Amino acid sequence: MASADHRRHACGWHQIATLPANCRQSPLPRGGRVQGDARGCELAYKMIAERDNAKYSFARESRLLIVAKAKVWASEGWQVVITDQDGKAYAPPEFDQLLAA
Repeated sequence: MASADHRRHACGWHQIATLPANCRQSPLPRGGRVQGDARGCELAYKMIAERDNAKYSFARESRLLIVAKAKVWASEGWQVVITDQDGKAYAPPEFDQLLAA
């Protein structure tokens, strides 16, 4: 007859050793949005998406990320506008123009 340890291993039960990570990162604050970075800088691109009575806004430093997010939201039926650091607004037909800038 097999021992209990042998049966656990044969049935797919394994003991996994885990160690706590020590990456010295602070967790993000809960319950709020992070605008800019810890030094108070504003992010370069802002997106606003509206539909029915809902409105969401996002800010990103990367044009690529904000355009990708905006295209997804627009494809889901949201009215989306991206504003750059100069205050110029871009509608969905102009998103590719923003990438080329």
